[in-house]
Amino acid sequence: MKDSAQYIGASAAAVLVAAAVAWAGSDGSATLGGWPVFALCVALAFVVQWVAFVPAFLMQTERFFDLTGSVTFLSVIGFGLIARGSFDAGSLALAAMVAIWALRLGFFLSARIRRDGFDRRFTGIKPNAPMFFMTWTLQGLWVSLTAGCALAAIVAVESAPVGRWLAVGGLVWLLGFALEVVADGQKRRFRAEPKNAERFIDQGLWRLCRHPNYLGEIMLWTGIAIASVPALAGWRYATLISPVFVWLLLTRISGIRMLEARADRRWRDDPGYAAYKARTPALFPFRLAGRRGAAA
Repeated sequence: MKDSAQYIGASAAAVLVAAAVAWAGSDGSATLGGWPVFALCVALAFVVQWVAFVPAFLMQTERFFDLTGSVTFLSVIGFGLIARGSFDAGSLALAAMVAIWALRLGFFLSARIRRDGFDRRFTGIKPNAPMFFMTWTLQGLWVSLTAGCALAAIVAVESAPVGRWLAVGGLVWLLGFALEVVADGQKRRFRAEPKNAERFIDQGLWRLCRHPNYLGEIMLWTGIAIASVPALAGWRYATLISPVFVWLLLTRISGIRMLEARADRRWRDDPGYAAYKARTPALFPFRLAGRRGAAA
């Protein structure tokens, strides 16, 4: 009972944080039926998760969890564009950046769950309704915070001129997206080799840092934030927390922290693994970051 109350409380806290983001992002937002479009998009992000939770819990499956996240990004960005009622080059460029990333992520994660048949993160979560519901609610918060600055720029009443901010942001996004795609491809091919079944990857981009795919993820959302700046004003600047949130999520909450803990357990007796950890930065090449661990 105590654990259930904690999970319910966490879900409520996520909704409150999202409500604060919705309030800030709605400053200067276009409206639909008297409601700020930005706030409606945040609400949509949560509604999609809660609707998807019902069959997922009844079927005790996590197979479409990640796919739902990708579909939610596409849904809120698409709804924001349509509800605003007008289009400009900057908004369309931002929407394209988010959509391309979301489509690629959806295909990538769907292929992985089809290959593996399950997601180990959910093994002990699915039977617990409040805990499982919390994960879906947190995914709604993830979408709202991550896409926040792009969404705030897309639904802003006043269009921003296309200029250097978009050019620089687009270049950073492109570099980050390419880095993530190449790193994931290298790891997928490495894992496909039977001889690598019990080895850690230290080839290609993974030779430069232990999590190049996560570095690409942080870079691309930083690029989107940069491209969003000209269309932001007032409280909408708060939505620039997006790349900071992505960085915190991948380095302090899940992502690197979880993968490296698992790798430490798996290869703790492997001297090659210890040498790889010692010579290879966790995230930023050339040891711009000091934390150490290993890529799983």
